[in-house]
Amino acid sequence: MSSAQSRRALFLGSRSVGLIANCIAFQCGWFACVLGAAYGWPLAGTATAGAIVVWHVLRALRPAEELKLIMIALALGALWDSSLAAIGWIDFTSGTLVAGLAPPWILALWALFATTLNVSLEWLKGSAPLAALLGAIAGPLSYWAGVRLGAIEFVAPLPALVALAIGWGVMTPLLVAASRRYDGIHAAH
Repeated sequence: MSSAQSRRALFLGSRSVGLIANCIAFQCGWFACVLGAAYGWPLAGTATAGAIVVWHVLRALRPAEELKLIMIALALGALWDSSLAAIGWIDFTSGTLVAGLAPPWILALWALFATTLNVSLEWLKGSAPLAALLGAIAGPLSYWAGVRLGAIEFVAPLPALVALAIGWGVMTPLLVAASRRYDGIHAAH
């Protein structure tokens, strides 16, 4: 068995174990980032999510491909969340290093989201409309949860929620398409 095959076996074990581990890791990282920001410890959440992302990449069959996908998600997330903050529709309650720019903890969430695209959200690769629908619903709900937990403030709630629904409805299928190209988890076709 090659080292890449060994990493894949270690990463996924059985398919269901890999899916469950990916879901749990994402949720732990999400809560660490959001609660860390809400309670004034944004770097703790960022570090936790960063460790999960590193663990994911190191265990991938082709780490460079997963890293490319993560970098695409980071760039898209930095542009998107910074735009919403600069417009004044959302405000990050802590961890912002430069006014009007997305803080590191929210960018860590984008990287964390990218780790799900070739594992627990792989099923979205078969349907761009389903990816758009999921993004349009789950994206705003995630931010709403962040508001309820105290990590984000909707300065302009209605425009923010509409923008989030439209944005995530577009970005999710784009990231799913990128995950088809940059899939470091499954064997190359």
